[in-house]
Amino acid sequence: MSFRESFVEADGFHIRYMEAGDGPVLVHLHGAGGMRLHRGHDLLALKHRVIIMEMPGFGSSAENTRSASTRDLAETMAAAIRALGIGSYDLMGTSYGGKVVLWLAALHPDRVRALVLEAPAAIRPLDARPSTGTPEERARRIYAHPERMPPPPPVDDVVQARQLALVMRSIGPARDAELEERMRGMETPVLVLFGTMDRIIPSEMGRHYKALLPHCHLIFVYDAGHAPGAERPEAFSEAVTDYLARQEAFVVTRRGTMIFP
Repeated sequence: MSFRESFVEADGFHIRYMEAGDGPVLVHLHGAGGMRLHRGHDLLALKHRVIIMEMPGFGSSAENTRSASTRDLAETMAAAIRALGIGSYDLMGTSYGGKVVLWLAALHPDRVRALVLEAPAAIRPLDARPSTGTPEERARRIYAHPERMPPPPPVDDVVQARQLALVMRSIGPARDAELEERMRGMETPVLVLFGTMDRIIPSEMGRHYKALLPHCHLIFVYDAGHAPGAERPEAFSEAVTDYLARQEAFVVTRRGTMIFP
């Protein structure tokens, strides 16, 4: 699938995004390492109009000193999606982006049809830290089997330092009481996916989302680390596509189902 690069102006930012596919709109917000396209996106774009947005301060964008929190970024990204003329949409967030999309859904529940959280960082162990170091060191932390993945792209030290500063300033506490209170009242259907071999945020964190979110399904993706969409794209995209198509009829029942694709 060929993703096309475009830009949109919103909230005073020049925001880059990549787009491919047709069908219901699925907007994806990336993790702390920035935008990374992978085969999972290609598979999702077979049935969706997939829009992968680069949050201000990441990648080639200008330094972002304005956004003080993930809530601030959520408002900015909501404005960017509105600027694209999109009324309602499904929303997916990876790791750090998982906290941003939770805030976006909490603040704009009328816009978000369903939410997908991939290894979300909204609830973390107290000692959890973003993955840093050389590309090879990062890959060893992110993936269960880095030897099976394509060689990591080179990292610009200036960009990496700028992104890390933004993440550390904005991500907030390991347990965000205000966000968790909003999660308890969230009517949006939510799918949470964790890799069973996640070395950054343990998959056990998934049970907190089940306890807090009224309409939540939890999936553990077998033999995957912190990026199951990249590492096991077929299993990941099949689960996400099925969930977005059927929501309440997903898997078998609405009970607290946990499966291991």
